[in-house]
Amino acid sequence: MLTTAHIDRVVAAALAEDAPWGDATGEAFLPADAHAAAQLTAREAGVLAGIDVAGAAFRLTDPSIQVTARAADGDSFTAGQVLAEIEGPARAVLQAERIALNFAQRMSGIATLTRAFVDAVEGTGARITDTRKTTPGLRALERHAVRCGGGVNHRFSLSDGVMAKDNHLAVLRSQGLDLTEAIRTARERLGHMTRLEVEVDRIDQIEPVLAGGVDVIMLDNFSLADLERGVEIVGGRAIVEASGNVTLETVGDIARTGVDVISSGALTHSVRSLDLGLDATVSAAR
Repeated sequence: MLTTAHIDRVVAAALAEDAPWGDATGEAFLPADAHAAAQLTAREAGVLAGIDVAGAAFRLTDPSIQVTARAADGDSFTAGQVLAEIEGPARAVLQAERIALNFAQRMSGIATLTRAFVDAVEGTGARITDTRKTTPGLRALERHAVRCGGGVNHRFSLSDGVMAKDNHLAVLRSQGLDLTEAIRTARERLGHMTRLEVEVDRIDQIEPVLAGGVDVIMLDNFSLADLERGVEIVGGRAIVEASGNVTLETVGDIARTGVDVISSGALTHSVRSLDLGLDATVSAAR
């Protein structure tokens, strides 16, 4: 999903936003021939994501900058650990610094939080997945970070799968349409490679949805007791996904109800960026 071409498009836009007419400070204070050596260093422990994205910020600013990664995406790291080394023209290195850090800090924050969710459900068989609650324009980067943390990705976009949510079902009800028949009709329109998921928020909706022939049923905002009951009713006839107000404190109990998948928007929409820093030394031209 995260190709070099996609990285370059996103990073180039960020660089253009940050320095549309160059870096006025660097040009005013730094000699044109000054050289910088820098280290991308962790200020706290976490899981790395976005090392290639950070590298692209330097590469696209000046191709002569050399970036040497000392850790890979998905690696755990400790406070004080050097994650990458950067060398090149001082003006270019410092111009790219903030964009490189912004991406690496946010992506590593997502990977670190995802790893905590994954660890919390260890041994249950439940998988942790993200949602479409991502930063506009940054979905591919943020979802890559989820995978770096050990999670899996939900549908990437509205084009990638059929997922009928509460508002879709409300439209059906307003039209007096039968839920089971509506699902069967939708199934007939779909190709054999397309999965069909339906969200329910009440126990009594489960059987009519299953009768329509779904692949995945989402139990939204169910209590723990109702999740257990829902899993029992489904009885392996569909993949069971739990969603709604999933937190690091609750995810373990949710997993132990027997659901197959737990989706959480918090992985991307409420994450704290990790504290990473760039320690640079500027010297005369080499």
